Amino acid sequence: QVQLVQSGGGSVQAGGSLRLACTTSEYIYTKNCMAWFHQAPGKKREDSEGVAAIYTVGDFTYYHGSVKGRFTISQENAKNTVYLQMNSLTPEDTGMYFCAADRPGDGGCGLNYWRFDYWGQGTQVNVSS
Repeated sequence: QVQLVQSGGGSVQAGGSLRLACTTSEYIYTKNCMAWFHQAPGKKREDSEGVAAIYTVGDFTYYHGSVKGRFTISQENAKNTVYLQMNSLTPEDTGMYFCAADRPGDGGCGLNYWRFDYWGQGTQVNVSS
């Protein structure tokens, strides 16, 4: 059974920072596209917005325009873990954040929701003004 285990998140004031982590198996992590999605309050899960993605070989990264310069996606190979460092948070960043992984071998990477086959349990992020 494929598992993506998330940690981090919480509540912070506008302008603050949070870091999310997503750990999975070596099989899922290696040579794969992994991403973070933001489900805004009141929106359906399938309408989640991809905010950042990384291909775990070559360190190729992709960002949604709304988070460029504020969020950083990174990886730690020894722990099969992908991180999302979120800085300069605004109330619009509030919502559930999901880690996602593509099926190994599919190739490519990006922020399309329907690319991803495996999902974490979700982490709540609350940003107050």
